[in-house]
Amino acid sequence: MTKLRVESGLARQPAKNSWRSLTKTLALGLLLTATASVQAQEEVEWVHLGGDFDHTRYSPATNITESNFGELKEAWVWDGASFDAQSGRATPSFIDGLLYTVAGPRRHVVAIDPVTGETVWSYREPNTFRYEYSMRADYGKGVAYNVVDGKGVIYISTPAFFLVALDAKTGAPLEGFGKKVPVEGFPETGVVDMLADLGHDYDPFYGIPKETGYITTSSPPIVVNDVIVVGNSAEQGYNQSRIENVPGDILAYDSKTGEFLWKFNVIPQPGEFGHDTWENDAWQYTGDVSSWAPMSADPELGLVYIPTNGATIDFYGGFRPGDNLFGTSLIALDVKTGERKWHFQMVHHDIWNYDTPTAPVLLDVMHDGQKIPAIAQVTKQAFTYAFNRETGEPLWPIEERPVPQSHVPGEMLSATQPFPTKPAPFDRQGLNDENMIDFTPELRAQALEILSEWEYGPMFTPPLHRDNDMGKRGALWCPGDVGGVNISGPAAGDPETGILYVTSLSGCTTRQIVPGEEADLRYMTDSGTTTTGTTTAQYAVGAGGGGPRGPSGLSLFKPPYSRITAIDLNTGDHLWMIPVGETPDRIKNNPALAGIDIGNTGTGAHAPMTVTKNMLIYASQASDGTPHLFAVDKATGRQIGKVQVPANSRYGMMTYVHKGEQYIILQTGSTLTAMNLHGPVSSGAGGH
Repeated sequence: MTKLRVESGLARQPAKNSWRSLTKTLALGLLLTATASVQAQEEVEWVHLGGDFDHTRYSPATNITESNFGELKEAWVWDGASFDAQSGRATPSFIDGLLYTVAGPRRHVVAIDPVTGETVWSYREPNTFRYEYSMRADYGKGVAYNVVDGKGVIYISTPAFFLVALDAKTGAPLEGFGKKVPVEGFPETGVVDMLADLGHDYDPFYGIPKETGYITTSSPPIVVNDVIVVGNSAEQGYNQSRIENVPGDILAYDSKTGEFLWKFNVIPQPGEFGHDTWENDAWQYTGDVSSWAPMSADPELGLVYIPTNGATIDFYGGFRPGDNLFGTSLIALDVKTGERKWHFQMVHHDIWNYDTPTAPVLLDVMHDGQKIPAIAQVTKQAFTYAFNRETGEPLWPIEERPVPQSHVPGEMLSATQPFPTKPAPFDRQGLNDENMIDFTPELRAQALEILSEWEYGPMFTPPLHRDNDMGKRGALWCPGDVGGVNISGPAAGDPETGILYVTSLSGCTTRQIVPGEEADLRYMTDSGTTTTGTTTAQYAVGAGGGGPRGPSGLSLFKPPYSRITAIDLNTGDHLWMIPVGETPDRIKNNPALAGIDIGNTGTGAHAPMTVTKNMLIYASQASDGTPHLFAVDKATGRQIGKVQVPANSRYGMMTYVHKGEQYIILQTGSTLTAMNLHGPVSSGAGGH
């Protein structure tokens, strides 16, 4: 039996792995000069949150095929109820015979038997007010991993903003890592208090004073070349009315000792590149610009790729004029030094909540006749920004084009925004006659009547204040801050072909700008001391807080309402597009559509996805709402399999092979559901 380390990407060296494939070779003749062998997969790991450093969500597993996909059945369910698990936003890793994940608002670290689903060990951080105040506590997304002195180590960053290192086999805090935290209950070793490295005064138990700012984490760190790179997140920008906060600076630590290595300022300080994009000295008090989405990395280039969100207050930035680097950007940093190698800002002076919600995907592609290292960042705007990941050079031109300007007093938007010329948008942008509902003339007329109360148009239509002189209830921008792409629909990629698979939905957002003092009566806005005056905070508008509803309970858009698009990053062309799941019965049976063949509209929700050597697998619903897994031909989009599963999936999925059995793990809210071809192990069967 031999162990092969197999790395995704056409130009990678096998020894520098992100996932590993263990194969068994059976010789069919000992003395023959020509021998034949059969490869039977025994172990295929899923080491990182996105499967590999490249965040492709790809696995070379081949045990599940088109012919047996329909035979998938429940193998086990891990119930996170005792950990108060809720969101289902954590993708497990499978490493060296164990599954690892985080669960619940305390962000327990849990090791799980991959055959039975039994909990092997768990770790919980001691309580602090810092944890209690976290607004992203249940959104841990996963763990990070590295080998230190021959032993596997699991790393997480916690809601209270501690970095934790645990022995992968036992769950014990890593000896010699970090320093003792001066709070009762913390272990002597294995923890780093990251607030100490941000440069703000704080109390170990209570954290940063709330009038100064607030910081937490909602994604795991990533370990690259023995350096732990840590992102962060801030309070929800759509609940803010105060202008002061702390920046979400990127931190790095030694994976063995926890020694602090470097900090990258996401809001450039005097003398740093981009400082001039913060006018009126807004760099002194503005915060956020956090990296709450997961990160990707290229260990061979020694680069880590950081997606960011916008600055403090999502929908108003009159107090922070300028483009506001490095908000809503993709940043490539040298992992050893923290030096910026290149960056690209995808939204200047973001006031649409177009924060970058998913990790970029790294693929090696053929471009102009040469194999190049590429990186693709999909966005809420339904754009795919594609670059050479070594140089930052766009694969195809990105044009600065004029966009609408704000009617809100005091707001100063960028005159232009960057538009990729290729690939084409993967979902609808803006709201206009071309993409509006038209099943019948009556439905279209009703939609136009509904929209007459609203300002709408191209994608970068800005928010509108309540007391506007246009007589409008508010403004719509489409896609809105829930998509195209969002947290629940990370893209996937095939390293063998260079094809990117993107799940998206059609939607719009409206937020009404109101006085900050008025917003303080509605929101808990502790961070900062200064409201911005007359037009600062935001309400969602419309029934249920979601803005205008379409006619007869239907969407304002033409279908499909959600989709998967295959994009060839070698050429920049779209290969195919399919709706996600099946038309819901509530739409299919709508009386306004009687007698009309509407085709498959898609469910209107993102599709958790993973790619294997055999197929694209995604989770969605049938028309009657029952949860299913769907298998798709990667080259054509043709559905090749469908099987009902016990529960609806959220955020993502993963797959692994253990002892010759391939499992698919579905993130089913407070539980994890494992599917395989043979069902539960028989009584007394072995575990890991």
